[in-house]
Amino acid sequence: MIRIKIFSLFLCSFVFLGAAAQQHHKDSVIITKVPRFKPPVVKTFLGRNTDGASVTKDEANQLVSLPLKITDVKNIVYSMSSYHFLYKRKSVFQDEETGKKQTSFTTVSDLFTVTPLPKVWQANIANGVQSGEEFYFFDILVIDKLGRKFFAPDLKIKVL
Repeated sequence: MIRIKIFSLFLCSFVFLGAAAQQHHKDSVIITKVPRFKPPVVKTFLGRNTDGASVTKDEANQLVSLPLKITDVKNIVYSMSSYHFLYKRKSVFQDEETGKKQTSFTTVSDLFTVTPLPKVWQANIANGVQSGEEFYFFDILVIDKLGRKFFAPDLKIKVL
């Protein structure tokens, strides 16, 4: 009998706590409507190249030192907050067992807040570009004149 009373008291305390926890304070919640932002349609350029471009080795060596450019249909240029750059580098090695040359690819990537790429990246890439390699700019975060951020399209360039 005592167990039933203790259990009932225990159960009632949980019901009371549950009801108290569900009380809402309507005065403390303030909802501010923010106007919906539709980002402009923009294009990403490196030199005169857009996504899917194929360039020669000489052109690729020059592109490394150029800034990314984001523009809309009215040719308004947007500033960049950040972007990721990935370089797919080609390597040739000799298989120790067969003695045959084989090709492999390695990738290096980082997040950048300035364009063009930093000098150390330019120096490591320039004059060593080979056919089959790729430059890939992605997650390009752009800022408009009102400080609103949005993503620009990715840019992938293949070396012929």
